[in-house]
Amino acid sequence: MTYTNPNALVETSWLADHLDDPKVIILDASWHLPTVDRDAKAEFQQHHIPNARFFDIDDASDRASALPHMLPSPDGFADYVSALGIGNDSHVVVYDSYGLFSAARVWWMFRVFGHDNVSILNGGLPKWEMETRPLTDAPTASSQHPFNAVFRPKMVQSIDDIQDNLTHGQRKILDARSLARFRGEAAEPRPGIRSGHIPGSACLPFDQLLDPASKTLLPAETIEQLFDGAGIDNQMAVTCSCGTGVTACALAFGLHLIGNDDVAVYDGSWTEWGGRSDTPVEV
Repeated sequence: MTYTNPNALVETSWLADHLDDPKVIILDASWHLPTVDRDAKAEFQQHHIPNARFFDIDDASDRASALPHMLPSPDGFADYVSALGIGNDSHVVVYDSYGLFSAARVWWMFRVFGHDNVSILNGGLPKWEMETRPLTDAPTASSQHPFNAVFRPKMVQSIDDIQDNLTHGQRKILDARSLARFRGEAAEPRPGIRSGHIPGSACLPFDQLLDPASKTLLPAETIEQLFDGAGIDNQMAVTCSCGTGVTACALAFGLHLIGNDDVAVYDGSWTEWGGRSDTPVEV
């Protein structure tokens, strides 16, 4: 069984051959949880894949929202990526420092705003480094490039959508957090957020989609089995959730790879749901 949408992934060997292709825009989308004492932008400045630009998911967000890195407006997204030299004719390749973590959020953002020519680097920076491929600390020059963003509302769900789904059950909610957090056995990393999960939701920790050694995506058949084990098949409408809408996108990416295109992400995710007192919680 092969991936239904194989172009969503590129291999390190392919990227090595396209480092100087002006149509290929490489983005380092690394981001770390607030509980991790790491600075993704500083790490990028110390070393990154040649010709990569840094994509900051917090800078490219709705800064007026109290929730972390919520989607910006279409114009806000267009302005941000235009400044990185990205146009509608660009092939965007995204990676992060974990293999598959925040890169999936940026992949999803591009697709939400109408740009399908976006891929994730299989294995990300860990695989690139394991293969001793080149790294640099040199900044990448970029000039403004027009980008037209077209919003796809079906790919995003709000808290109102999730509450409506509790009544009507049109979509399956799939949580990307760890089982311990999903079951309420581990505290949330952000203060003031309740433990547990959205009633009726299922859990598939996002890192299960990866080979633990290479950090690459598992074969299509294995990924399909993982989703089947969580009660998800390709005929279902699925909404992915997590802590803040980052790793939910990794599940959305996995579902896209195996051909489920009726997939949305709950942008506010558990930080919004668990941070309120008027939303039901299961443990």
